[in-house]
Amino acid sequence: MRPPFLPLFTLLFAGLALLASPLSAQVSVPQVGLPPVGPVVDPLLDQTDRLARDTLSEVDRLAEARLDRIDRLVRRNRRHIERDAAGEPARRGEIVLLEASSEQVAGAEAEGYRVIEQGELASLGMTFTRLALPRGTDLDEAQRELPELLPGVTVAPDNLYLTSGTAMAPAPQGGFARARPASGATVGMIDGAPGAAVPVAEIRGFASGGGEASDHGSAIASLLRGAGVSRVLAADVYGTDRAGGNAVAIAQALDWLVGADVRVVTISLVGPDNPILARAIAAARRRGAVVVAAVGNDGPAAPPAYPASYEGVVAVTAVDRRERALIEAGRALHLDYAAPGADIYGMDRRGRSQRLRGTSYATPLVAARLAHAIGNGRDWRGALDSEAHDLGEPGPDETYGRGLVCRGCGARD
Repeated sequence: MRPPFLPLFTLLFAGLALLASPLSAQVSVPQVGLPPVGPVVDPLLDQTDRLARDTLSEVDRLAEARLDRIDRLVRRNRRHIERDAAGEPARRGEIVLLEASSEQVAGAEAEGYRVIEQGELASLGMTFTRLALPRGTDLDEAQRELPELLPGVTVAPDNLYLTSGTAMAPAPQGGFARARPASGATVGMIDGAPGAAVPVAEIRGFASGGGEASDHGSAIASLLRGAGVSRVLAADVYGTDRAGGNAVAIAQALDWLVGADVRVVTISLVGPDNPILARAIAAARRRGAVVVAAVGNDGPAAPPAYPASYEGVVAVTAVDRRERALIEAGRALHLDYAAPGADIYGMDRRGRSQRLRGTSYATPLVAARLAHAIGNGRDWRGALDSEAHDLGEPGPDETYGRGLVCRGCGARD
């Protein structure tokens, strides 16, 4: 077993300390005949200390980069996005009520709120009401005011969820995840729309401009297909909407997929805890869907990632080709599996091969293995556990979860 990255430093420090202390005490005894160990040990300690400092510095940098990215997103899209009471990005000028009665909605309207949309998610057993805020009211003010005005009603910002992976560079054609045997289970993906070069059974949009091909969505779909998934339904929650990837759109996408009897849903998006998303995920699970989600790429100092952190969601992290955890891998309140997430290849929206990195791309590989188990009538947890290659501490751990699945899926054909 190979211990996780940071515990390696701890073991090395301890081992070197045990080595240095007794030998140093013997250097002055002529009959021992051992050379001084200081010149050997000191550089090793210095190098280990330097590596530890570099790792901690990178963790801090990732946490700062997350805040910078949110800040840029809000500043560049001020007409469409604002921060909620927790500082997280959300659709500007709107707030959402769950399961509100007509009388409660009327009460909000009497205070200057305006109904934008009232919707029912029949497959999930949910209703929602989107309200425009009164002129001059900020989102955080509305979050404080409405619960007092409408006691007992769930009030939520329409938070945004961001992709959790990057395309590193164009790659030679033909380098995709190694195909596995075709799966009989359909997989639903909630992301951007895949391009025409990646065949999927259906694409449905849940944002303005839905169906607009994206690089990220194309990569996810191509990884699913390359990993043996024969039928993919793609829910586009971004389209051309500047505030795409929001909680309402994801809930609507889940409602469609659950209604289509999709058993496995993969979500490579990351954002905050949100009552809309939490209720939609819980309802999908009650209907028998297994949701697989990425832990994100904001590093271990980032807040817990959602939807990966919700109970029952299969949370996925990523490893590189040497089967080391990606340093940028985020965290969730629990961790299920790791899969290849660096130096793997998928298609962009134009059908070109691209080299990928991130927990985004590990997630569909786990979803594909899970779908393969379900399609063959197997208990998916038992099937994945039997396949999982244990890394790090023996048994489940916080770095690799229950182990590495789809091992070798990153290999090039």
